[in-house]
Amino acid sequence: MDLRFTPEMEGFRDEVRSFLTKHRDRYIGDAARPREAALEWQRLLIEHGYAARTIPKAYGGYGAAPDVLKSRIIAEEFTRAGAPRGFANQGISMLVPTLLEVGSEEQKTRWIGPTLRGEVVWCQGYSEPGAGSDLASLQTKAVEDGDDFVISGSKIWTSTAAQADMIFCLVRTEPDAPKHDGISYILFPMTTPGIEVRPLKTMTGSAEFNEVFFTDVRVPKSAVVGGRGRGWFVANATLKHERGMLGDPNATEARLHALIELMKTECVDGRRLIDDPVFCDRVMQLQARVLTMKFNGLRNVTASVNGESSGMAGLVVKLQGCELNHQIAALAIDALGELGVLYEDGPHLRAKGSWQWNYMFDLGLIIGGGTAQIQKNIIAERGLGMPREPKLASA
Repeated sequence: MDLRFTPEMEGFRDEVRSFLTKHRDRYIGDAARPREAALEWQRLLIEHGYAARTIPKAYGGYGAAPDVLKSRIIAEEFTRAGAPRGFANQGISMLVPTLLEVGSEEQKTRWIGPTLRGEVVWCQGYSEPGAGSDLASLQTKAVEDGDDFVISGSKIWTSTAAQADMIFCLVRTEPDAPKHDGISYILFPMTTPGIEVRPLKTMTGSAEFNEVFFTDVRVPKSAVVGGRGRGWFVANATLKHERGMLGDPNATEARLHALIELMKTECVDGRRLIDDPVFCDRVMQLQARVLTMKFNGLRNVTASVNGESSGMAGLVVKLQGCELNHQIAALAIDALGELGVLYEDGPHLRAKGSWQWNYMFDLGLIIGGGTAQIQKNIIAERGLGMPREPKLASA
């Protein structure tokens, strides 16, 4: 088996490298509310096909045909250069592919382009105080009033709600239907009267999540995606893309490279940590798992290009990615020794405290987006065909 790239592919790699070398001074990451420099970087990436590569030009993307090898080369070269690959957020990574699958032509035309460019920031209204793992039990309701729905209820663990322009939200529009059939998926502005956002501070010291309260929020019926009462179907399409975002192998590989660089520079008694056999063994174990995650990602991309189900390869992504990201951050904390307990600010802080922040935030992501326990149930039942978890008898 010849695994070498063709001359055409190597030529494409040279193009990507030249772009990254030319624009080295413009590398900038994203944030909940991107700055103008980040928006410019995103527009440049879309223009050259390094972001939104396969999204049609009619909707604001680059419009290239799917190509597994070119996607792999782009990922490898951006990781090697330490360059961000554009925005990865709830709007771009979750809503946009959902709209491409089930949105109306008007919804695609109106929302995909501005979302890709970072001009519109989204949040996701899914979980509620009484509907987390059992999401279909949600109680936020939408009552008909002419051409509108009037929404009342609340959501919790809503990332970026304080910064978002728009929300894609699950509400119960059919109160008499079975719980999975009575839900609709609706888009509406966060500036709509009747919406209140309250921040939830986590152990990172920041408020990455929020509570959102809806009191008689009026939304047009035309804002429903995929048809009234079909929200559970649409929601599961979004959840599939959310798991892929949280378990992105390219982001994990970039984090591993940062860990290796840290271990090359941090020393104990004049000896680099990368040369310590115990630490070297631990990083090699993580490296092997990152490689398996990377190749599993190629299986998923190939299945997507061929219009096939990724099966078990897709089911393990979120569980594998979130746990591995946390373990990489944990090794960085151990490698920093007594410096690993520092936080917020100080002269001895490394990487602006990002390892400590990631360690705590990633622990939360093992729960968020579907807990590890729920993920294992999904893998067992849907992937391995094992019996469903028994339900407790009703009182």
